[in-house]
Amino acid sequence: GNGPSGICLSYLLSGYTPYFKRQSLHPHPILQRKLEEAPEVSVLDQDLEYLSEGLEGRSHSPVALLFDTLQRPDTDFGGTAESMLTWWHEPDRAIPHLVLGRNAPGGAWHSIEGSMVTLSRGEWMGLPDLPFKEWLKQKKRGLRNNRATAEDIAQYYQHYVMKKGLQKNFRCGTVVTSVRKVSAESISNHTQKDLQEDSDSIWSSNEKSAEVFQVDGFFKTVEGDKEPFSIYAENVVLATGTYDNPTWLGVKGENLSYVHHQLSALEEAVKNNSVGIMTDPVLIVGAGLTAADAILFANNCNIPVIHVFRRRVTDPGLIFNQLPKTMYPEYHKVHQMMKEQTAACAGPYEHYISLPEHHVLSFGKDKKCIFQDKNGCQKAYKISMALVLTGSNPNLSFLPNNGTDLALDSEQPVNPKRNPIDVDPFTYECTQEKGLYALGPLAGDNFVRFVQGGALAVASSLLKKANKNPP
Repeated sequence: GNGPSGICLSYLLSGYTPYFKRQSLHPHPILQRKLEEAPEVSVLDQDLEYLSEGLEGRSHSPVALLFDTLQRPDTDFGGTAESMLTWWHEPDRAIPHLVLGRNAPGGAWHSIEGSMVTLSRGEWMGLPDLPFKEWLKQKKRGLRNNRATAEDIAQYYQHYVMKKGLQKNFRCGTVVTSVRKVSAESISNHTQKDLQEDSDSIWSSNEKSAEVFQVDGFFKTVEGDKEPFSIYAENVVLATGTYDNPTWLGVKGENLSYVHHQLSALEEAVKNNSVGIMTDPVLIVGAGLTAADAILFANNCNIPVIHVFRRRVTDPGLIFNQLPKTMYPEYHKVHQMMKEQTAACAGPYEHYISLPEHHVLSFGKDKKCIFQDKNGCQKAYKISMALVLTGSNPNLSFLPNNGTDLALDSEQPVNPKRNPIDVDPFTYECTQEKGLYALGPLAGDNFVRFVQGGALAVASSLLKKANKNPP
């Protein structure tokens, strides 16, 4: 995967090494004391468990909190203190690696509607040693309400890879179809000879029985052909995110052509004039931020909307009830609409009806959709198109058993929120499979600002394995 997790890890594996900036003062006095104990030792080479002990914040990962607080010391209190880290390029510590991705560097950020504004503050989207705000300034742009557009972020990630000289490690247009362990002996002599030139460690005579990962897939050429490849690696990092498989409701008619599972379908329909102010309403199912984005988009285009969701409007688990109103005025507006404009009582908003505590029973071929409320009463509406936006799941079809053996609950599929891959919190190595690592949403880190600590943990672990740590 070549999203923010993969890019950040590539930066750390390319010999870019973070040190504590002498003379800087961290607002957390205990962390400050620990950092002063060995300022000449890179953060990558220190004991991450010791440094992150006692830190608290908006992530469950100690290393994510550590790396975040070193880069943005007082950001949760609205502060703008400078990073505590200084970066040195030490090429002799680089670890050879490849970053495989389907699209340009930036991952799923390239498939999000460009004008969408991020949930996180703009400065939280930045990667190490190139503040997002500074990059925007060079483009003569500012942050709207402290937030950034998806297009800006996608461009920033591409720019980051070029600016930091990482592009030689990136292979875009690749699709991985299989990752499995094989014994080093089973690899043909020809391949062994090629690998011997690259790496001395696993092919030393006493380790003939070592196991490596075989990564198979294909490369999409400019002409549209598929060129197969096989790569052998001692370590593999899974950083494929969670946007690949939208969740389905599992109801009758969901596979009909007017039922979609991605926001981009609405944008397409508007471009083609197949929905508009005079058409039947668009049905939007779900009560998360993607559903809210769809409602805002439809609202801007004067498209009538029927909005169906299972929860109560006051449910504390609803994301809108967790967002500060001042920072997220547009999501607050959607929440107001959900509350005030139910089918039972007309409110001030035209072209919008909310149906809380309802679920979809079926989609008909005649574009009639049937809903049921909590009391079992059914209603039918004629719609022009449906958008089912109830979350997404990772696609791990390239792993044995879809990767479920690696999850916290190995009976259930991997899910970023409910059932992430089980990793060691200080190395991010899978507890069930040594040499395999997981980053980002797959390991339960769902925000760009917090995926970077996982990259720090992986880089630290790989440097120890490669013994590239200074004495």
